[in-house]
Parts: sequence; C-alpha cells; structure tokens
Amino acid sequence: MPDMPDMPDLTARKRPPRQSRTGLTSTGTRKAGSKSERSRAREFALQGLYQSLVGGNAIEDIDAFTRDLIGFHKADALHFDALLQGCVAEGAQLDALILPLLDRPLAEISPVEHAVLWIGAYELQHCLDVPWRVVLDECVELAKEFGGTDGHKYVNGVLHKLAPGLRAAEVASHDQRSKNPRPEIPSNTPAPLHSEAPK
Repeated sequence: MPDMPDMPDLTARKRPPRQSRTGLTSTGTRKAGSKSERSRAREFALQGLYQSLVGGNAIEDIDAFTRDLIGFHKADALHFDALLQGCVAEGAQLDALILPLLDRPLAEISPVEHAVLWIGAYELQHCLDVPWRVVLDECVELAKEFGGTDGHKYVNGVLHKLAPGLRAAEVASHDQRSKNPRPEIPSNTPAPLHSEAPK
C-alpha cells in the first residue's frame, strides 16, 4: 500500500477565542455592548431619518418599522421619539442652521451625514441635558459607523462651528477651562505620608 501523506487532525481544531462585546471595533467604533440606551436611540433615529430623506417615507411608517427592528428594546424610546419626530418636523429650520456652515450645497452632503447633522443640531438646540461635547462625540461616532470614510470629520467640523451659537455659555465655559487647566503637580514632588500621625 502506498504511503499516505500526513493528514491534519481535524478533531484538534479549536475555535477562535471569543471576542469581547464591549470596547472598540477594528475601525474605532464602539461595539454593541458599550453603547448606552441613548446611543442606540440615536442609531435608530439615524436609520429613520435616512428613510425620510432618501425615500420620503411617512413618519408613521418609519416609526412603526423602526420599532420592530431587532434591538430596539435596548434603545431609549423617548429619546428616539424626540429625535425622529423633532428632526422631521423641524427639518427646514435645522437645515437653515446648518447651511451657512457648509462648504458645499446641501444636496452634495450624503443623506447619512445630513441626518447626523440634523440629530446634532436638534440635540444642541433642544436636549439641554446632554452636554454639547457629548452631542458632538455621539454624532462623530454615528458618522464613523454609518457614514462615508471621512464623513465623521466633516460632521465634527460643522457641529463644532454650530455649538457656540446654540450653547454659548456651555462652550465658553469649556473653552475657558481648557485655556486655564489646573496646575499639575511636578512628578519630583514627594507624596505626602498619610501613615504618620500628627504630634
């Protein structure tokens, strides 16, 4: 009988290690396990706004469709309602806020970035419980995950210009803190000894 070449032992094959559901993906976006209820609400609102901008679908149909999607139960439904209903109802006003900050006609902005800019402008204007930096960060994350290659940079730039007009005191306070940071303790300063009792 001729010699058979060594065959790999298929029973020794192991599964790849399980990946964490939290943290960042290889593209730098947050994994599903790391997302808050509001982050998820923004994602679902983005999907609904995309349907509105591209398909012109009725808001009632978009709302019903989105609520049936897998994972919607993990989203903040009230925040989703506010974003979807508010952005569609105030689309013209939101565009009026955004348009002067664009370097191109609104028609040349992708529908994803357009919807993300709506969400950012709406939250800056109406969701005062959300800090302005959080609004920017969340919108950048949305644009990274769903938008074009450098769409997140464009979204960040536009919203960064918009924020001072809608959240003047909050932005000024942040700018003041960043200009006058707390003094750092030099690393060669000895640490106080807490174990000694006063005499």
